[in-house]
Amino acid sequence: MRAVGYFREPSAAAIKAHGGSLESISHQNRRFLDYCEEQGYDVATTFSEESGSPGGPAFTQLIEYLKRPEKGFMIIVSPSPVNLADDTVVAAARCLQVERLGAKLQFMDADADAAADGDPLDSIVKSWSNSRSEEVREKVKSALRRKAVRGEVLGRPPYGYHVGPRNRLEVVDEEAVVVRYIFRLYLHEGLGIRLIARRLNEEGLQTRRNRPWSMVSIRDILRNRAYLGTYQRLGVRVPGTHPALVSPDDFRRVQERLSDRRTNFSPRTVSGFLLSGLVVCDSCGNRMIGVSRRQSWTRRSDGSEQVASYRYYQCESRTNQGICNYNTQRADDLEEAVRKQLSELDPSKLATAGNDDAVISQWQTESRRLRERLHQIDRRLNKELESLVSESINAERLRSNGLALAEERLKIEEELRDSEWRAEHYASAAERRRTRNAALQLLVSEWETLELNDKQQLLREMVDQVRVGADGPRIVLRP
Repeated sequence: MRAVGYFREPSAAAIKAHGGSLESISHQNRRFLDYCEEQGYDVATTFSEESGSPGGPAFTQLIEYLKRPEKGFMIIVSPSPVNLADDTVVAAARCLQVERLGAKLQFMDADADAAADGDPLDSIVKSWSNSRSEEVREKVKSALRRKAVRGEVLGRPPYGYHVGPRNRLEVVDEEAVVVRYIFRLYLHEGLGIRLIARRLNEEGLQTRRNRPWSMVSIRDILRNRAYLGTYQRLGVRVPGTHPALVSPDDFRRVQERLSDRRTNFSPRTVSGFLLSGLVVCDSCGNRMIGVSRRQSWTRRSDGSEQVASYRYYQCESRTNQGICNYNTQRADDLEEAVRKQLSELDPSKLATAGNDDAVISQWQTESRRLRERLHQIDRRLNKELESLVSESINAERLRSNGLALAEERLKIEEELRDSEWRAEHYASAAERRRTRNAALQLLVSEWETLELNDKQQLLREMVDQVRVGADGPRIVLRP
């Protein structure tokens, strides 16, 4: 398993409210390296930032890193919830955002219960409740443990089961057939996670929420010990509480294969994709994502080993769910086609007609609207945390509701960064036009020498989308 470190110096107020101590970034990094060695993790990279940095720039970079399809499955390691964010609601949102992107968060300072359960939200909730009521926290933990010891279900049941009259898991026959089918495809037919998702979608099978299967949903089923008939929660493991759907031997072999795939990584240098976030599949309307593939072969002439890397933009529907036609473009060819179309643009077409003040006012209004939406999401998440502590809901319900909020928050944060960037860089429409024209001139004249980040920023200033269809790419300029 590969691990990514996220380090941050919490504020003095956050330390006082939630406990902990002030650690330098370098000390957090040393502890992270020791922790990875103890856990057997391979270090992938690290992100760090100063306390109180506006917008959490390092966390934003971490999120962009997790969006890369070639990253594999990741563990994100941070010292404690207070190192994740000063505000507990923001820490919970960040935890769920990481999970929404298919990674897992771990805290080095988690207590024995949280570490055994493997649930970072438990640590965050504990940190939050520490600043309120010790008595309420203990009441919640005791109640949940009593239910767990009895094998009673806490939260949403896993796919293949429903909650019966005695609050125990009972088999849903039509879903159980799919669970067994997934294990058989993986173990006995040798299909990988992506191909299994594709097979199920091609056969018209859907998840409980009537959605297409994805790699994440398939992986979660293959790793869930509930299918052995064992209920596990809050560090409590109770075997034989419900009917098993797979045999212990099959489950063990599946875990061995999953573990082998997770640890069998070869070193690679990750290079960014210039058009990330801009390219759209004209066939299904979904984004196209950058994919790197490596191939190796042996020359017949001299027996030497050869290695080559290939980079593509590929429709994410095809990658994650197998539901789109195979729309793929070589990265170099697509980026060169975009450069050629930009060189043919008339700079006058970039000028925006209309009332200059109205355009600027619209951007500023949009930023205020997006900030208010973020506040609304945080208030909803705060209510979820309050409900958990008061036992109105359980932790699984918090996660279920919170994942949707985290996904919405990610989208709004991205929109807000873009809106604030434009509002900051354009004091007038005249400056906006000058900047857009200068950006076009700079891109065309210095395409080969510009740094990737600079080139991306200039592109996003002018280009709204690059739509890729059967007739090739088509640039859609920003209004």
